Parts: sequence; C-alpha cells; structure tokens
Amino acid sequence: MPIFGICRGHQVINVAFGGTLYQDIRTQYSGDVLMHSQEAARDVATHTVILADIPSKLRQALNQPGELPIPVNSFHHQAVREVAPEFIATATSPDGLNEAMEHPEYPVFSVQWHPEPMAAAGNEVMLGLFRYHIRQADLFAKAKSLHRHMLTIDSHTDTPMIFKSFNLGCREGGKVNLPLMEEGFLDAVFMVAYLPQGARDDISFQNAYTYTLERLSEVTAQAALYPERMGIACTPDDAWHLKCKGKKSVFLGIENGYAIGRDIRNLKRFKDIGVSYITLCHNGDNDLCDSAAGGGEWGGLSPFGRDVVAEMNRLGLMIDVSHAADSTFYDVLKCSSRPVIASHSSSRALCAHRRNLDDSQLRALASRGGVVQVCLYKEFINEKAGQASLRDAVRHICHIIDVAGIDAVGIGSDFDGDGELIGCRAANELMQITMRLIAEGFNDEDIAKIWGENLMRVMQQVQQPLTG
Repeated sequence: MPIFGICRGHQVINVAFGGTLYQDIRTQYSGDVLMHSQEAARDVATHTVILADIPSKLRQALNQPGELPIPVNSFHHQAVREVAPEFIATATSPDGLNEAMEHPEYPVFSVQWHPEPMAAAGNEVMLGLFRYHIRQADLFAKAKSLHRHMLTIDSHTDTPMIFKSFNLGCREGGKVNLPLMEEGFLDAVFMVAYLPQGARDDISFQNAYTYTLERLSEVTAQAALYPERMGIACTPDDAWHLKCKGKKSVFLGIENGYAIGRDIRNLKRFKDIGVSYITLCHNGDNDLCDSAAGGGEWGGLSPFGRDVVAEMNRLGLMIDVSHAADSTFYDVLKCSSRPVIASHSSSRALCAHRRNLDDSQLRALASRGGVVQVCLYKEFINEKAGQASLRDAVRHICHIIDVAGIDAVGIGSDFDGDGELIGCRAANELMQITMRLIAEGFNDEDIAKIWGENLMRVMQQVQQPLTG
C-alpha cells in the first residue's frame, strides 16, 4: 500500500528494508554537520535540500523539475546512513546527509524533514507531498474496489512443487497461499503439476504419470483442509460462485505433456480429476512436440501430438503453448479447433527470449481467439534479468495489447517457479499491476479483461461440447 514516511518514519522504513542509521549525527558523521535540530518554529525553513538529478516521486510531488534547492525545516539528531537495498536516495542536505529516499517500484517514499507544519502554514511545495500521497492512496483504493468486483486470476503457479514444506493456510513459505491471496485480493490461481522432461521409456512414463497424480492430489488435499476459505474450480462459473461466497479458487493444470506418456487415455483421466489445461512441453522435446529449448525432433507437433490436440479439443481441455517451439505453436493453431492459451509467456519484441512470443505469433494467437498470459519470470521480462521490474511487465502487457488487442492478454505469474520481479514478488503484491494499469489509463472493463475475463472466455469456449 502507499506509504509516506516523515522524519522517524523515514528512518524506520530504511531500517525495515535493510538500511542503516547514524544514531547520533554529531558523533558518528565524519563531515561538517549543519544544525539539524532547529530552535526556530516548525513552519520555518532553516536550511535547504538538494534533489538528486534523477526522475523521482519526490520531484513529481514537489513539482520541481529543475535544480533549485528546496527550503526545509529540521528536527532530528539521527539520520539515514546507508540507504536500504533497492531504495534510491532522492535528496541530500548541503552537508551530505540523506534527506529523502523512495522505492522505484513500490508506492513508498519518505523525507527526513517535517513538511506537515510548513504545509499547514500554506507552503504549496510541501502541500505537494501530501497531495501526491493522497493521489497514490486514491489509486490504491480504486484498485481494491476493482478487485472486489472483478474476477482476478493468475494462470500459472508452480506452488504444488513445494507442498511438502508448507500448507496453503499459512503465510510462511511460498509466494502463493491463502493469506497472501487474501491480502492481495486475488481470487483464483492455476496450480500446476510441473514435470521436468525426463527419459522416454515405459517406466519413466509411468513414474511421470504417477507423480502428476500425486502432485494434483496434494492440491485437492489442501482444499479439503480449508473448505471455508477455498475450493477447486473447474469452470468459470465455479470461480464466480466461490468468489461470491468469499472463497478463493484453485484450478488444476499440468506443465509438460510428458505426463501423458504415450497413452492418450490419460487425457480423460486428467480431465476427470479436474485438470483445466496442459502445457504441451517443457524444456525439452517430448513425444507430443518440439520444445523451444529442444532440438527440433519433430518439426512441430508429432503424429501423436496431433492426436493429443484433437482429443484435448474433444474433452474440453485447454491447450497451453508456453514452452513450445515456434513450429509447434503454428502446428497447434493449425490443428486445434478451439482457441489456445500461452499460460505464462511474454513479448519477444521486448525481451528476446525463445520462450516469448513474437509479434506475428501474438497476432496469430489473437486471430484464433486465444490469449497470452504475461509472465513475471525475470528472464522473460528483461534481458538484464537482475533489473527486471514491475514496470517492465506492464510494458509487456501494453505491447501485447497494441499488437494483438485487449482481448488477447492476461497474467500468469510463474510464482513458486522462480517468477518474481522488483515490485511484484508474491500473490499479495499482484494488485500493484492493477494500480499501474489504472495509471496507464485503462478503464475498468479493460482491466477486468486482463485480470481474468479473457482467460475465462477461452475456457468457456474450449469447454463447450463439440458439434458436428
């Protein structure tokens, strides 16, 4: 949520996020020190601060694009020493002490001086700090209101991989659990049974199938532990009904058609236990198709893969082309009579990763009624993965909309499968995306489409009985 720290609040935020303090400026600071505990009235400015020569929330709030010093008051003997990791210093006093900082992605900023008495005395510059914070708070309130009324869905999480170490009712462990979903006003997640690509022999296929069932049964067992807080959803209506009851939804998925082995009857078995989609492959070619990380064994879909696509169409299982080779992607579009999804992929035009979709693929997917769910995995968002941020993810969303239209995009975090970004690290922070979308000028209807309506439309179309 938006936070504005003042004086001791500035220092507390810094310590909370890993920074350090001067406990006593005069005995610990090595330079010549200004008088930082003035005797003048609180609404009187006694020194100035110099704004850092960078774009910042502070400059925006103070409406100060230039280099003029800002007059401030001063009532402290402690100060920020080392700014917390990820935070940036945005102002200093002439003696070099830190006077302001902010997080580049979260709506958190703080100042060392006391702007409130100066603002109360009519200082328009200081009033700007409070007006800026109120605008952020209004944005947060708007986002919360939207989340209460629309259905919000994260289409890909790998949380079942870590069920042995925690449970969904507890906050500790993992990036997706009930407390985090409740904090973040997230209604539904797809939890997938993930399988790395392994050997392709009968014993390995049986082990992969058995492991998949075991992982999915863990999900349903978690739901049974918290029937008052969550339920397993298989259809869009299920998710809406659970939301109306104040509960969270979990859809089941499988990441890697390796789980099918060479037995197409397994598709019906997976459908019967509630699986909603299957990602055709992972990082390696399998018996269904070529992977983006594979060697091009089949030149796209295998003959068996074509049968699998037809059977998934018949059963009403969504086909997921994330991780698929480009050749597989186009074969699936050609063979499938239903729209398909990319449950956790992003734009190759913005980040040249083989796992992302190029603009031609985005347009092709959209032309068939499909949807791409923007992934929050660092390497798929920014080629400089260490700098990948929420700002980058929003750029991907906007680019996909520009290329393929508002009906072709959603969000698939890949949380608990190493998905996380600076500014969005877990399910309770996903509402940060909503705040950014509002700020970008998207209307309520478009934001609802991005957060779930597009994906649910595809699911509904896929689950309709085939005719003819």
